[in-house]
Amino acid sequence: MIITLTANPSLDRTITLEGPLLAGEVQAAASEREDAGGKGINVTRVVSAAGIASRAVLPLAIDDPFDTALRAARVETVRIEIAGRARSNVTIADPAGVTTKLNLPGATLTEAEASAIVDAVVRESAGAHWLVLAGSLPPGAGDDFYVRVIDAVRGTQGTDAPLIAVDTSGAALTAVVERGAPDLIKPNDEELADLVGAPIDGAEDGLAQRVLEAARALVPARVRAALVTLGAQGAVLITADGAWAATPPKIRVRSTVGAGDSSLAGYLLAESEGADPAERLSRSIRYGAAAASLPGTQAPAPENLPAGDVTVTRLE
Repeated sequence: MIITLTANPSLDRTITLEGPLLAGEVQAAASEREDAGGKGINVTRVVSAAGIASRAVLPLAIDDPFDTALRAARVETVRIEIAGRARSNVTIADPAGVTTKLNLPGATLTEAEASAIVDAVVRESAGAHWLVLAGSLPPGAGDDFYVRVIDAVRGTQGTDAPLIAVDTSGAALTAVVERGAPDLIKPNDEELADLVGAPIDGAEDGLAQRVLEAARALVPARVRAALVTLGAQGAVLITADGAWAATPPKIRVRSTVGAGDSSLAGYLLAESEGADPAERLSRSIRYGAAAASLPGTQAPAPENLPAGDVTVTRLE
């Protein structure tokens, strides 16, 4: 079982343009779609599509229109009632796959609502293999909310606590790395640079090695492993035992929204099957590429995985 927490769910509206985005101009849209979004929900959708049990924990008001899209996603959920409503995020994608995102802040949580979410995660994660804490935090939660969840889960379950993966950014990610000791983090190269306090040259040549050098400031001293996604340039996996880099197969990019979430889900699926680090990274790459080849925030299924080669290289 893989449990996910989405503290700040969103109704994701994706608008596909007929040409490149032109700021200040009136443009025709080719299509639009709406999906129940949020990083944890996206991970649960991908994991469930692969036939592995997963349950998504999220705050949701009884009368929230988000519920309609969530039911259409057909995932198992645990809903904690709150007063506010889920935010809306708008993604504008052009035919080349270039995306522009507008993200709203989300409903403000009361202390009672935040505590109820923590209690639900502790309850639902009992006996799970992985707990995934994913996405931004809503107003009122506090930058250390994920640390609070981790402490509650481990404090209650002790050595039986699940492995914990965190996919967030900014102050929330900094707090987790400083105080949460997660088993896995999934930053991109910019988020990793923020964590270590030093820029990472984004030039393709030698990028994987530079990412490894930066990540060694965190792994394994503060986190057990880091899966660093690099978009079209692939990803790097760093553990206490080694590091690996992989490049994705060629695909036609439709939308990059949710690709990182699918990459994390692919890694968790492979790890749950006992795969070695190289295979975990390869599966992560394939799932991320599959998501990028689909419109909107669609969850790729195993049949959507690209057939092209994924080259995995061990780094020194």
